[in-house]
Amino acid sequence: MLKRILSAPVFAVLSGLLLAASAQANLIVNGGFEDNTVAAGNWSYFSSSAVNGWDGSNIEIWNNFGGVVAPEGNQHAELNAHPYTGGVFSIYQSFATVVGQIYDVSFFYSARESANESFHFSVGTLATLINDHTVGTWNQFTGSFVANSNFSTITFTTTDNSTVGNFLDAVVVTTRTSVDEASSLMMLAIGMLGLVLVRRKVRA
Repeated sequence: MLKRILSAPVFAVLSGLLLAASAQANLIVNGGFEDNTVAAGNWSYFSSSAVNGWDGSNIEIWNNFGGVVAPEGNQHAELNAHPYTGGVFSIYQSFATVVGQIYDVSFFYSARESANESFHFSVGTLATLINDHTVGTWNQFTGSFVANSNFSTITFTTTDNSTVGNFLDAVVVTTRTSVDEASSLMMLAIGMLGLVLVRRKVRA
């Protein structure tokens, strides 16, 4: 009904404002590891140069292999990847940030075989050891950090050189939006809608 009342350009602008007020874009590219094609019920490993957005060690990607269902989309990563290299595995991604700005970060993780699996995680001013894994259950990490550079790097590093362990999925970083800013966008959208409706009523 609203599309019939508003012109397409006006409807698009209002929709954009409402979306901006309610959600922020993910600054991480391919945070769900969905860009590489892996057949359902299978897994494969890729050089990080072949995985959109990510750098570092090889990345093993599963698509419902072994009955493991990703918490987002169809695929997830395993940090302890193949082939064996003799060293720990580490993947990372850099993205533009504003110094002093607060960012929210979240991701899902799970153990493959043992609750003793763990990995180091860091981004900006935030760094921690993730060591509360559960086999068969996805846990979600949520936190925030303050950018201290024009570019920030999110990093996941295993604590051992095994090729088994540490499932990872749905890596998300968003800009923290203040309540005032979100409210302003919402009020602007409502104001524009009211103005358009009044003008149409006057013309009628």
